[in-house]
Amino acid sequence: MRAARLIKMVLLLQSRPSMTAAELARELEVSERTVTRDAQALSEAGVPVYADRGRIGGYRLVGGYRTRLTGLARGEAEALFLSGVPGALREMGLEDAASAARLKVSAALLPSLRDASRTAAQRFHLDAPNWFREPTTPELLPAVADAVWDDRRITARYRRGEAEVERELEPYGLVLKAGVWYLCARVAEQDAFRVYRIDRFTAVEAGGERFGRAADFDLPAFWEERAEQFARSILRAEVVVRLSPGGVRRLPQALDPLSAREALEHAGEPDRDGWVRVTLPVESEEVAFAQLTALGAEAEVLEPVSLRERFAAEAARLAALYGR
Repeated sequence: MRAARLIKMVLLLQSRPSMTAAELARELEVSERTVTRDAQALSEAGVPVYADRGRIGGYRLVGGYRTRLTGLARGEAEALFLSGVPGALREMGLEDAASAARLKVSAALLPSLRDASRTAAQRFHLDAPNWFREPTTPELLPAVADAVWDDRRITARYRRGEAEVERELEPYGLVLKAGVWYLCARVAEQDAFRVYRIDRFTAVEAGGERFGRAADFDLPAFWEERAEQFARSILRAEVVVRLSPGGVRRLPQALDPLSAREALEHAGEPDRDGWVRVTLPVESEEVAFAQLTALGAEAEVLEPVSLRERFAAEAARLAALYGR
């Protein structure tokens, strides 16, 4: 365990000019005192780890030291071959580059590990698109991907409602969500980050100028925040419902899981029959009707009256249909 940690510490210092004890402790998931002891152990073993003292001090490797402890274990090699998503790489125009990289890595591996790509592929496959939806690749995706990789500003035209809008964008990252490609970009004139569906782009032109990426931009964190904001923004209405115990269990399957969880957390106390009263955030009455219909008799709509009347009419129609 400690040997693996020492190797990781050397590789971290090899990849960066300097790291503080706090940064190393965070990366290695140990205390700063353990970092100090590990640095001393490396130094005693002949690895030239140097500690800079002072408020902005840290640890670094002296004299361009490079370790040869970069051999991959089987689990590491297999994980490496899982890091690429074949379909996504193909759509971005990177399939050939990824294939060449995999061949080079395979050739560099020990003979006993060269089957890692096959064993990994037989144990994990990512199918990104939703069910019952024909995936389509946006025509302009390769051009956008090139700009993202090269940090080049683009001029993009995209559809917004019935009109087309042109923007100067700094393309920071691509996200593939349920078969749909999105671009996370900074709009320079607004000094703000925005998310764009790439299939709504009608033209993309990359300029010759590169932009400087914001050092604190974190694509996964940015996407998670914006996705949650979007999910909440479309929930503009509320309905009050009584749920049976079965309805409580099935609610996350009928509604957005986040909305269902928050609604149940604020639910009233169960009555004598175990039914609870909840207020559900929904997109509209139309959407609520479609979602709550899936719960059948496990849910009773109390408010709004218009939605309750709609369920009553639907129940009467079903009773007439099946009572023939």
